[in-house]
Amino acid sequence: MADYLVLVGATASGKSGLALRLAEAIGGEVVNADAFQVYRGFDIGTAKPTREERERVPHHLLDILEPGEEFSAGAFARRAAEALERIRSRGSTPIVVGGSGFYLETLWRGLAPLPDVPRELRERWRSRLEREGLAALRRELERVDPATAARLALGDTQRTLRALEVESISGRPLSSWLAVERRPASPLTPLKVGLTLSRAVLYDRIRVRLRRMVERGWVEEVEGLLGRGIDPSRPAFRAIGYQDVARVVRGEIDLESALAGAERDTRRYAKRQRTWFRREVDIKWLDPGDAKPEVVVAGLREG
Repeated sequence: MADYLVLVGATASGKSGLALRLAEAIGGEVVNADAFQVYRGFDIGTAKPTREERERVPHHLLDILEPGEEFSAGAFARRAAEALERIRSRGSTPIVVGGSGFYLETLWRGLAPLPDVPRELRERWRSRLEREGLAALRRELERVDPATAARLALGDTQRTLRALEVESISGRPLSSWLAVERRPASPLTPLKVGLTLSRAVLYDRIRVRLRRMVERGWVEEVEGLLGRGIDPSRPAFRAIGYQDVARVVRGEIDLESALAGAERDTRRYAKRQRTWFRREVDIKWLDPGDAKPEVVVAGLREG
């Protein structure tokens, strides 16, 4: 029997709605595994559960950081493991929900013992990125660490830089560090359920959800964040669409252009999520229409 449930899948696939229904059906509590819902004030554009939804079901790891604070997979895994234990101690069922694959993998498998990278080296690689572009850095990664280069998406700037930093400081490719045996952040056993949709349906959901975010006040939310003096270079503004909407607030582009940019980036992110989670061999994939609470609960008890 599994100790907790994990709902994964691409953005806009219906994970949060299913988590609410499940939690109400089995007396569960939701643990957020989205990298940006942790930030206070970044609510609408991250599709954070509403106040009403959070009153219906207890949620954890939401609104735990200020916009300028960095968050990492290791920090997530530690906090999530603690939340799982607290929830189970109350006799409730933890339901981990989110699309941040690396965060979830760290919870399941732990972090590789990567070397510390000095800030000077990180700045050096970022300077090269600005001068030479991502394509040049990809070629460098293919030369020094072909295994990692083959695994990463072509546009994955952050992880390309990370792999180059690790190889530079250690003389060993990142792939060799990741091959070291790791210890899960939590010893508990998960049941992993994934929601899958056709590309056309998913893209339509993304388009509709972005429009609804605007109707709910996304532009006004970003206007308020900027009005409070929050710098758009802060970590929380890396959430998809927030830079685009900030440009609308500043009068640099119109709303339609911002939505087009956010839709493009969300589609790309969804593609990366689908690729990431498809590598997991123990995820039970369901169409959202078939993912009824009783079906998932049966799997939880059997797993």
